[in-house]
Amino acid sequence: MDSLRRPNPQAALVSLEADAASARGGFACMFSTSEEFEMALITERRAQGHYGQRRMRWPAIMFAGCALMVAGTVLLFG
Repeated sequence: MDSLRRPNPQAALVSLEADAASARGGFACMFSTSEEFEMALITERRAQGHYGQRRMRWPAIMFAGCALMVAGTVLLFG
């Protein structure tokens, strides 16, 4: 009856070793450095189209804003 309560020590040891190996595998990383991770991340995002060619409108908007401020200053003091 006592053997029913206690599992086989060898089986328990094998089970613990398997659980430990499984836990260590969960922390494994396929990248050895952060640079490798960032390069893979950027490559994947480019493949998904996140870094597409967009026309930047900010320079034109900033130029128009500055031109309007200069024109307003000239009209105010002119």
